[in-house]
Amino acid sequence: MSGVVRLAIFDVDGVMTDGRIAYSDDGREIKTFHTRDGLGLKALQSNGIGVAIITARRSTIVERRAAELGIEHVLQGREDKAAALEVLIARLSISAEQCAYTGDDLVDWPAMRRCGFKCAPADASAWIRLRADFVTHHPGGHGAVREVCERILADQGLLDAWQGRFE
Repeated sequence: MSGVVRLAIFDVDGVMTDGRIAYSDDGREIKTFHTRDGLGLKALQSNGIGVAIITARRSTIVERRAAELGIEHVLQGREDKAAALEVLIARLSISAEQCAYTGDDLVDWPAMRRCGFKCAPADASAWIRLRADFVTHHPGGHGAVREVCERILADQGLLDAWQGRFE
């Protein structure tokens, strides 16, 4: 049970993507995102639940994807993810207990452990999976974000109404 989540925070590499980083011949970075994850993120937002990204790397691809999805809280280049979490909760005047955090590796844990609902993709590090409140069936970049979004909506009694919009 995720309780009342007011902000869902996601890592990028290994959560929103499959964790692989590809480079083109001209040196451009390439990442792939799953469209079902995007719809889940929009579902959270349409139900009044904020969405944020905290990532240690910097990428114009992440900026573009966040803009496409209307995600306004994007903290890139944040190796200290706990400090980034503090920035977000202060900015939004919420508590860490009101946050869900989805991460896949050790660098996520300092922020993740403070949040009220800790989530991990199926292929997250074993150490993180053991400590998560919810582990998805799908791996990162392949629908894990959508599972987290639907779990949050379900726990708050919002999933059926959201899905019903498409009937």
